[in-house]
Amino acid sequence: MEISVLSKKLWCIHKQLILLFTPLVFLPLLFTLPEKEGKCLYVVVLMATFWCTEALPLAVTAMLPVCLFPTLGILPSKKVCPQYFLETNFLFLSGLVMASSIEEWGLHRRIALKVLSIVGVKPAWLIMGMMMTSSFLSMWLSNTATTAMMLPIANAILESLFGDLETLKEKCKSKDDPEVDVINGQSTVKLHSLPSVPSEKQILSIDGMDGMEQSDLRTSEEIRSESQYQLKVWKGFLICIPYAASIGGTATLTGTAPNLILIGQLKSYFPDCDLINFGSWFAFAFPLMLIFLFLGWLWIAFLYGGLNTRLCFKKHDQRARAEVRAQALIEDDYRKLGPINFAEGAISFFFILFAVLLFTRDPKFVTGWSVFFKKGYVSDAVTGVIIVSILFFFPSQKPSLSWWLDPQASNTPYIPLLSWKKAQDSVPWNIILLLGGGFAMAKACEESGLASWIGGHLHPLAEVPPAAAVMLITAFLACFTEFASNTATIIIFLPVIAELAIHVSVNPLYFMIPATVGCSYAFMLPVSTPPNSIAFASGHLMVKDMVKTGIVMNILGVLSVSLAMNTWGVAMFDLNTYPEWAHPINNSAVLTDVHFSSVQSLNATL
Repeated sequence: MEISVLSKKLWCIHKQLILLFTPLVFLPLLFTLPEKEGKCLYVVVLMATFWCTEALPLAVTAMLPVCLFPTLGILPSKKVCPQYFLETNFLFLSGLVMASSIEEWGLHRRIALKVLSIVGVKPAWLIMGMMMTSSFLSMWLSNTATTAMMLPIANAILESLFGDLETLKEKCKSKDDPEVDVINGQSTVKLHSLPSVPSEKQILSIDGMDGMEQSDLRTSEEIRSESQYQLKVWKGFLICIPYAASIGGTATLTGTAPNLILIGQLKSYFPDCDLINFGSWFAFAFPLMLIFLFLGWLWIAFLYGGLNTRLCFKKHDQRARAEVRAQALIEDDYRKLGPINFAEGAISFFFILFAVLLFTRDPKFVTGWSVFFKKGYVSDAVTGVIIVSILFFFPSQKPSLSWWLDPQASNTPYIPLLSWKKAQDSVPWNIILLLGGGFAMAKACEESGLASWIGGHLHPLAEVPPAAAVMLITAFLACFTEFASNTATIIIFLPVIAELAIHVSVNPLYFMIPATVGCSYAFMLPVSTPPNSIAFASGHLMVKDMVKTGIVMNILGVLSVSLAMNTWGVAMFDLNTYPEWAHPINNSAVLTDVHFSSVQSLNATL
């Protein structure tokens, strides 16, 4: 049998081979390390391998602690199972339910079109509008849903600006260009268009196209050059949306799963740490998001042709006429939405109330409304569940007194703002299981002593200055998450990073916050995040486009996080001092070090 044929057959069953051989390969861990620590590390490495290779579905791997920790004697079942629905999961669930109600009534579409009508239609401003809208929506909706909603809108606007994409690619052709097939998307990789695009384009009708078929007196070289510019701008539009969605998700605790993993593991490792909640995280992460979003916009607009003199000076040419058409398209589609109806107004009110109550519960820099209740009883999860519960009975149509007085009025049951069926279909339950698996893993690492054991072997890293360590941690996790789920990445590394901070006597938040944010900065590959995959699946982007843009985005992200941590982050969380709430864990680590030192001294004496 030929090697190529054998390799193809092996690839067909590579997941089964990973499932079979991974437990055998790491079996020595059970016999070469201290008993309980070795067993826990065995399960952690096993889960990390399955997560990174996706040999099992992520949610199924997340459930392995339920069977492995009790059977290996690491943690009893009564301690493992509750980790799958902590209050952090309820906060995440409430955010997802609120997002599904926004999608149900199309409020996100109204917000998107309004922002785009305000920023204007010059390519650089439109890219900024797309990034602002995508980042804002992804603060509350999932990054994937935001990208899937924004891409069809972007495509419709681009067709109004530049015409049909296939025609544009034809104009880019050059007989002397060896990469014609690649430019025109005719590579050997089969790409599939998003299923949502055609239906969305039917909604976003393109008007004013009659003026496009005018006589063009330009030379073929000028037409080709202009078409290549337009194709480059088109790529810029498509690539900015998933990037902005990933950046925006870091601004709120409910925006992306790694933020919630941080909260859950902080409560597990440092029960007395109450510095991070919805309000304090937003106060820290929102300015960081704005800075990174602005830097990202400059880079993408520069790379894809949006930054030029047209931003400052008006020109009356073919581009200007296309921009007028695009502006008319946006305004017309916003007008078709009509005035805000009662359901949209109600959702807007509860959405704002949801955000305000979460932000003001206990923002740390001012007294929050939680002081009116018994200390420690009301959390962000309580606030979120209260608000979203109202959505299931609040009417979607304006109540009317005349309905009661009119015997001829229709007696159909009223429709609430959100039905349970819609919420059930919209909530990604697999992510909730993934969060639970992460919390169970963190609990096992803590109680088995694995976290302290790992920390005891991290002393060489104590020589690295903390500010440099922040940049290294952020950069490493941003690169690692290019190949693995950001949730799985932070679950694997956050306990190690916490122990590293303890052993070098640095405030644990100084290392843990950059690590959490860095896990969301995956920009270089289509497989890095679902938003990247959705944009790539449109068929108009190549891997080299994402790598070229993403590598600089990663660098900008690392620098932005470092700036935030060493300026307002230090002031907000008092990062220059080692906190009291970390001392109990530190004491156990010190005892471990003393034990190791005593054994070494005894051996030396003997």
